[in-house]
Amino acid sequence: MTDKFKVNIDGQELEVPKAYTLMQACEEAGAEIPRFCYHERLSVAGNCRMCLVEWEGAPKPIASCAQIVGDLRPNRDGSPPVIRTKGAYVEKARNGVMEFLLINHPLDCPICDQGGECDLQDQAVAYGRATSRYDENKRAVEDKYMGPLVKTIMTRCIQCTRCVRFVAEVAGVEEIGMISRGETAEITTYLEKSLTSELSGNVIDLCPVGALTSKPYAFNARPWELRETSSVDVMDAMGAAIRLDAKGDAVMRILPETNEEINEEWLSDKSRFVWDGLARQRLDRPYVRKDGKLLPVTWPEALEATKEALSAGPDQIGVVAGDLIEVEQAKAALDFFRGLGVKNTDCRPAGAQYGADGVRERYILNPTLMGVEETGALLLVGTNPRVEAAVWNARIRKAWLWGDLKVAVIGEAVDLTYPYEHFGTSPDALNSEAAAAFLKGARKPMIVVGEAAACRPDGAAILAAAQKLAQYSGAIAEGWAGFGMLHTAAGRVGALDAGFVPADGGKATGDILGGSLKTVVLLGADEVDLSALGAAKVVYVGSHGDAGASRADIVLPSAAYSEMSATYVNTEGRVQMSTRAVQPKGEAREGWAIFRALSALFGTPLPYDTADELRGVLRGRAGENTVFSGRGYAPGAKGVSALMSGPAAPAGGPGREPFKRAVSDFYLTNPIARASRTMAECSALATSLDTAVAAE
Repeated sequence: MTDKFKVNIDGQELEVPKAYTLMQACEEAGAEIPRFCYHERLSVAGNCRMCLVEWEGAPKPIASCAQIVGDLRPNRDGSPPVIRTKGAYVEKARNGVMEFLLINHPLDCPICDQGGECDLQDQAVAYGRATSRYDENKRAVEDKYMGPLVKTIMTRCIQCTRCVRFVAEVAGVEEIGMISRGETAEITTYLEKSLTSELSGNVIDLCPVGALTSKPYAFNARPWELRETSSVDVMDAMGAAIRLDAKGDAVMRILPETNEEINEEWLSDKSRFVWDGLARQRLDRPYVRKDGKLLPVTWPEALEATKEALSAGPDQIGVVAGDLIEVEQAKAALDFFRGLGVKNTDCRPAGAQYGADGVRERYILNPTLMGVEETGALLLVGTNPRVEAAVWNARIRKAWLWGDLKVAVIGEAVDLTYPYEHFGTSPDALNSEAAAAFLKGARKPMIVVGEAAACRPDGAAILAAAQKLAQYSGAIAEGWAGFGMLHTAAGRVGALDAGFVPADGGKATGDILGGSLKTVVLLGADEVDLSALGAAKVVYVGSHGDAGASRADIVLPSAAYSEMSATYVNTEGRVQMSTRAVQPKGEAREGWAIFRALSALFGTPLPYDTADELRGVLRGRAGENTVFSGRGYAPGAKGVSALMSGPAAPAGGPGREPFKRAVSDFYLTNPIARASRTMAECSALATSLDTAVAAE
């Protein structure tokens, strides 16, 4: 039997897979089919009937989204069934559907935030009537509360149920549904509480009308007023494809762009709604502390003060790179400080037990984000992907829901939105028979270690035990590298690739911040413990007035990710480029340019004058292959040979101390998020919900 089926669409005969829906077959033939309820990443509902087509011989129009091609019968003479997507018959059917959809729809277009991006508007132009034949009063529906992110105007709802299917199937929190029937049917949150998913903002993109819109963005701008810039998200280490929409000198909203290998078309709430934090608590001029107070100064004064602070001697200087550092700044800073003889440089959290040996395959996610759809067994060690990489967690759920993926966890027992086997809370479970049996014999087994797990005192033993288990279970084999780390910071892998680790004899992050050095330079490092710095002189290079700037003696303002075209490397080792959407605030400068200016002040200027020249250095000489030579692809199994033999396991092996959560507050993980009012509101609400659940 063949799995193909012949069908005649608008006079064009073509062969398509039997599993195709009729809508997919029509689009294969080049036809444009209107729809409201259908979405290619959600289950088929068949609610709206807007996708009606004519099947020759059928007694009525066919909903093409719900009709499987393989279920069509051939004509009596054996010829392929005839489908028409155009003509008077189809037009009349769709006109009738549109008329019913508009019967109760309010005339809100002038004040609706969906205006200009509304599927109902667009399709009403093609299929709507010029006048209404409906004389009854329009139905009104009470608005629902869905939290601080999603604004509801439910009278506009056409009951397509996209939002219902998304939260149930993709987000994994069944908190929206339809109640009642017929004219009284309405979409609601069952308990009138805020949505608890980290992906709830995606229902705004999915809604084909103006029923669900962005609450923080309400009435801010119209889509035709905005400049669209494709860029890369830095709120986690996934590097999701995003679009920055700006008006004037401000980013007004952030939307996802489709990248099948990373985020598909979804985006986490933090990444989507953090945009107001880009304009608040900004460092827009240099500052120097005088008489205990930070006072604004000119750039020449700030650079001179920095030069004086760096005169302490190379052994008395330490440099710590933060979570959001771009590769260009990491490279320029490293070149500058190495030129001064400074060995104390680190981009890792305190206590990190990875990255110093330079073997890239031991600190990236080798099986790739998309690889979870190939594996049959996934073991998560000391990581909670729901808060560390929310969109990837949805992909894991997708592989479990629609495939045969089995998941196991060693670490804290949390709600991941899918079932899993729990082998224990401490890393010694890596040596258990249960973990080995779970992976052994599975299709392309996969082990993912959280970054926080590798920052414990026994972190090296955890990584060695996990890699040994991967080798034993077949997770590391020809063509498949099923072992990797899930990072939490966008700048971590890129800085490691640039070599931002201690030189021979140099101090790591914990020692740099231990109070033994005279000068400490913080490159946007705000997620570190600064309490032990003592009398050290602190130079802070960053974009926001957060913990690092509060402790600093010298503040050098730098650009945020939305204000520069820069290189980032995501957790799977994929080199990506952000794009400047707006100009840097005030007198802020790109990070690499600050160190280029400092090097000139020291009389040893760095060998590049532009960002492009710096990226040329990163790519290496002609014919030289560096990790920055290519862009947009993940190495995957190419580095499997480096994992065939693991590092020597430290004596004692993994300890019995339970894993602790790496992310204590999903919404407040970096300075941009902490500057956002929206994120503060989400954090307060999440905390109150957690408290209420704990009390119950």
